[in-house]
Amino acid sequence: MDYKKAFHEAAKYYFTVLLVILNIVIFLICTFTGNLLYNKGAFYVWSVITNKEYYRLLSAIFLHYDIEHIFNNMILLFFIGRIVEKQIGHIVYFIVYVLSGIGGNIASALWELHTGQYSMSVGASGAVFGLTGALLVLVLFHKGKLEEISWQGVVLMIALSVYNGLAADNINNAAHIGGLIIGIVVTTVVGLIGRIKN
Repeated sequence: MDYKKAFHEAAKYYFTVLLVILNIVIFLICTFTGNLLYNKGAFYVWSVITNKEYYRLLSAIFLHYDIEHIFNNMILLFFIGRIVEKQIGHIVYFIVYVLSGIGGNIASALWELHTGQYSMSVGASGAVFGLTGALLVLVLFHKGKLEEISWQGVVLMIALSVYNGLAADNINNAAHIGGLIIGIVVTTVVGLIGRIKN
């Protein structure tokens, strides 16, 4: 194995690796501290509005409820994130990730205030949906194909993800769709100002 080559390749998406590690470490801390971090960091619209705990818009995207939850999000984060990060660079990638996560929680807040149905939520899926939206934009900017990924494949993945969210219980679909939209918008702007690699 050419370790030098592997290290050079991994350096192209080190933020993705760091985010995966960070999420796993926080999940392990939650496992040993019970509900402490969930109570302090989970997204709950009335805690944000009434107590002005705006940090929950960000902290919630680094929390996960169980093994299946974090496993699914981290698998998607790694395989989608590494492609996106290599194309748009580390800093812009991190901005897309964070803004998508926050934007997803804002969309969730607006939906909950509209419907009157409130719940606590956690997870990186809004941010991951944002990266999926970013991947779609990148594929389109590369004339419909990028690293053997076609725009049709990305659209199908998004459609299946949204459908699965709508069909399942206890899924924050507003956060998913909000994150997706933010990811598409931010990456499109980045592309239009010439920051996407050709």
